Amino acid sequence: MTDELDRKIIHAVQIDGRASFRAIGQVVGASPQTVARRYARLRTTASLRVLGRTQPYALGDEEWFLRVRCAPDATEQVAHALARHEETVWVHSTSGSTEIVCTTRNPEGSEPLLLRNLPKTPRVISMTAHCLLHQYYGGPQNPVDKLRPLSPEQIAALTVPSLPPRPTALSDTDRAVLRVLYGDGRASNQELAAAAGCSQSTAQRRVAELRHSGVLYFDVDYDPRVLELSRLAMLWATVAPAHLDAAGRALAQHDEVSFAASTTGPTNLYAAITCHDNRALHTYLTGPVAALPGLTHVESAPVTRTLKRAGLLSGA
Repeated sequence: MTDELDRKIIHAVQIDGRASFRAIGQVVGASPQTVARRYARLRTTASLRVLGRTQPYALGDEEWFLRVRCAPDATEQVAHALARHEETVWVHSTSGSTEIVCTTRNPEGSEPLLLRNLPKTPRVISMTAHCLLHQYYGGPQNPVDKLRPLSPEQIAALTVPSLPPRPTALSDTDRAVLRVLYGDGRASNQELAAAAGCSQSTAQRRVAELRHSGVLYFDVDYDPRVLELSRLAMLWATVAPAHLDAAGRALAQHDEVSFAASTTGPTNLYAAITCHDNRALHTYLTGPVAALPGLTHVESAPVTRTLKRAGLLSGA
């Protein structure tokens, strides 16, 4: 059970994952103690986590979506193996656990190891690969942004200015700091300094500079049911190339879309969907999706289980 204050706190840490409880309290109108107590409860009841993330383009990386179909008796085993693989970031089973969908992140121009190894795996029937080309929604943007529990003035008070991401070379100190933030975006400067072998002031400065340069941002991961969104689904669409950009920008505006990108592969537009229930998903597919410009084909699949999310095994 969550209330308006809980949703405001989730939104606040989405905007600035390292904002102090005092700063958040000043914005949402609650004491630091209340914010800290609510945050701790959300971590337990809603699996709320603040995670440091890096922009792929800034570090010369690219992302892939892999759709894997296995023999029915092998799906569970393959899905768990993919979740343990170091290349994967997200791993879902979909369509009644008949298909596995995972995302990987690799240096640009280098083929994911999974593309070479998966087809050789016994009991894997088929696989399609989709390289992400352009992201329309996602990254620093989160579904809670579309619910808008905070006002524009409150959002502005918490926003940390940053530049558009650009290619950046990381130092060993940067990499050590980022490894810690990847697991806990609210790790203390003392923890960051210990991991990087530097002073706390240096660790704090590196975080600030990485954020300002657009390399580092903070995201929140949580059980979507706290926002009354229990139906998760994936959507693959084929759109005429002349309409692809317009369709992608339209998808990004839909309240139901938590991620949208153009891709290579058998289809050229992908979206992650969150809805209240199956009826809401039906309404969305037959309404806003059907109205996308240049749409020639669409395929959807409900997510039945998530084995790995945001780089961490489910339950971790």
